[in-house]
Amino acid sequence: MNDLPRIVEALLFLSPEPLSVETIADACEAGEGEVVEALARLREHYAEGWRGVVLREVAGGFTLATDPVAEKAARRLLARPRTPPLTQAQAECMAIVAYLQPVSRPEIARIRGVASESAVGTLLERGLIEESGRSQFGAVLYRSTQLFQRLFGLNGLDELPDVAAFDPTPEEEGELRERLLKAGEQRASA
Repeated sequence: MNDLPRIVEALLFLSPEPLSVETIADACEAGEGEVVEALARLREHYAEGWRGVVLREVAGGFTLATDPVAEKAARRLLARPRTPPLTQAQAECMAIVAYLQPVSRPEIARIRGVASESAVGTLLERGLIEESGRSQFGAVLYRSTQLFQRLFGLNGLDELPDVAAFDPTPEEEGELRERLLKAGEQRASA
């Protein structure tokens, strides 16, 4: 099996835990001797000296780990505070901004049926949306940012899922918009 070292490497990369020779052999449908040989080839490959990854034998199995030379840089990178995932309210606001931009906070609140100051503020702080002017009534308008596109894997806003796929006709889209607005108004008055 010429590809066995590559397959073993992929399994080690995917696994959050060290993998035993038996586990690897079972997943690869290969003999344990073949897996030991593949692991030896990987160890030699990583030992060439210019890789940032090493093969380690720990806890009764094998795992990929960073080369000790990268420890300080890795600690600095991983010490950065991680951004928590978006809450449902933030995700709703983000979707509204992405599809309807430029859009104001009062419009977002009207569509959602609840106040959106906090969610919009968080999206602004995280750099996912930005101000893009003012409406004719003076409300701040928001649009999505390049960071939003990067984090969501979009090359442009034209790559957003097509709303028509969810609401194929303009009549249905208008009806849905009216239903959402009515639901929002009812929630706001409750």
